[in-house]
Parts: sequence; structure tokens; C-alpha cells
Amino acid sequence: MTAVSPCIGICRIDPDTRLCEGCLRSLTEIAEWPAYSEDRRRAVLSALPSRARSAPRAAPDSPSRP
Repeated sequence: MTAVSPCIGICRIDPDTRLCEGCLRSLTEIAEWPAYSEDRRRAVLSALPSRARSAPRAAPDSPSRP
């Protein structure tokens, strides 16, 4: 089975982590994904859950108070 790109269409690079906020891949991983072997793709995919746990979360919008 072919490893599918984890892209979810939210393509913004976090300036602190240098990872895409949508898929949590680096710019290099995104750019080189088509050329990666299946083993390399699976390695990237297996790293994503730990990246998600350590990624800073944006604070939910809160109403402003006067």
C-alpha cells in the first residue's frame, strides 16, 4: 500500500517550529515527498504523532474585554 501524503490543505509554515501547521512536515519533507521511497515516507508519517504532541497549540479566540 502506498503511503499517502498527510497534507490536509492547511499550508502555513510555523516560524518557530519551521513545520507546516496542517501536516507537521518540514519544507524539505514537503518538497521531496514525491521522490521519497516508501520507507522514507513511512518514517516521516511515523514521526507525525510525536510532532503533534510537542507542537504548540494556537490559543482559541477569546472575546476581548473592555
